[in-house]
Amino acid sequence: MRLAGVGKRYGLAGRWLLTGVDLELPGGASVAIEGTNGSGKSTLLRLIAGVSRPSRGTITQLPPVVGYVPDRFPVDRMSPDAYLAHLGRIRGLPADDARRAGRRWLEEFAFVGDPEGPMRALSKGNAQKVALAQALLVPPDLLVLDEPWSGLDAEAGETLSRIVDDVARQGATAVFTYHGAARCRSTVSYALTDGRLHPTPGRRTSGAGAVVDVVLRGEAARPIEWARVTGVVRVVASACDVRIAVRPEASDRLLLHALSNGWSVLEVRSWVP
Repeated sequence: MRLAGVGKRYGLAGRWLLTGVDLELPGGASVAIEGTNGSGKSTLLRLIAGVSRPSRGTITQLPPVVGYVPDRFPVDRMSPDAYLAHLGRIRGLPADDARRAGRRWLEEFAFVGDPEGPMRALSKGNAQKVALAQALLVPPDLLVLDEPWSGLDAEAGETLSRIVDDVARQGATAVFTYHGAARCRSTVSYALTDGRLHPTPGRRTSGAGAVVDVVLRGEAARPIEWARVTGVVRVVASACDVRIAVRPEASDRLLLHALSNGWSVLEVRSWVP
C-alpha cells in the first residue's frame, strides 16, 4: 500500500491536518506512528483504513481485508457476543464461526465482564478488548490500530504486542499509533509533525536488527519497485528522491542495483531500530 502526497482537511476552508504525506506500507512490516494530540494521527489512520478519503494525493492498493480499531470505539446496548457475531457475519463468516471467533479473541485478551451484557456497562479496558477482537475476527491483510494499548492491563498489552508481531510475520501489515511511552513493537517508526511524516531511527526495539538508511536520487533513472527488492523494509518516495531502509546484508546489492540503473546515492547511514 502506498500514500503519495496525501493531504487532508475537513471542509473547504478547514485547517490542513495532513500536508503531503508519503508512506510505503510493505507486507510483513509493523509500522508505528507517533505524535502529539492533535497532530493528525487518527486522521492518517482513517485514511489508511479506507474509512476516509484524502483531500489531495493518492492512496493505492488498499488490501482486501482490513481490521481497524478507531481511537474512539462506540459502545451501545448490544452485548460483546452479539456485536462480534454480527460483525463476523458481515465479514462473511457463518453465524456459528463468528460466535466462536468472537469468544476466542475475548479469551485471548483475558476479557473480564459479561459477554452477554450491554457493552456500555464495560470498563474502558474491556471495551478496548472487544474493539481489538472485532478487528481480528477475520485474519487481516492490513491491521490498523489507533492508540490500541490505551486502557489495557499489562497482560493484555503484552498479548497485543505479540499479535502485532505475528501479523507482520505472517506477511500482513500492521500500523499503529501511540502517544508517549507505549508497550509496542515495530520494525519501522515515524513521527507525525506539521502534517508530515518523518522517520525516527533508533526508536524501536523488538529485535528488528540494524538497518541501513539509503537516500537515492533518480531524476533520469529507470524506475524500480524498491519495495520488491530483497531486504528492503521501508520505502518513502518523493518527487525525485527515495529513502530506503534495507537490511545490512542486502545493502551492497541494493546500491549496486541502484547505480546500475542510473540512480545517484545521496546518503548512506546505519541505525538500530
